[in-house]
Amino acid sequence: MQKITTFLWFDDQAEEAAAFYTTLFPNSRITGTTRYGEAGPGPAGSVMTVEFELAGREYVALNGGPEFHFTEAVSLQVECDDQREVDELWAKLSAGGQEGPCGWLKDRYGLSWQITPRVLLDLIADEDRARASRVMKAMLRMQKIEIQPLLAAAEG
Repeated sequence: MQKITTFLWFDDQAEEAAAFYTTLFPNSRITGTTRYGEAGPGPAGSVMTVEFELAGREYVALNGGPEFHFTEAVSLQVECDDQREVDELWAKLSAGGQEGPCGWLKDRYGLSWQITPRVLLDLIADEDRARASRVMKAMLRMQKIEIQPLLAAAEG
């Protein structure tokens, strides 16, 4: 069991969101559900929380009502191995949501994600700062990250 768990507040879509997210990543599953009792604040018997794992990491989704909403101040970053993985996750997570700049998107529930090819992280950390700068400039012009233009920018 991990010591710190990410807790996600939804209006009333916690169960739907957890079910969707667990279809996207290997080693993912729903591990438990709790329901509101007579004391509320939700309707008795309705889903209060859904515990789930994404790629082995634990999360909790709460049906907390409409008081709070996600912002870009918190996002989930997914490091992708290749362009196929970037393309697949981008398509699935942005469907019904909103594409943003630099590999960021909001899914249909309003949660922000960064779909990031691992090679981008390596390139912008390159000790050759001119090379890293060219990659950063190329990335800043993108929505979904495309690996080949990043590699071309790295080579100058």
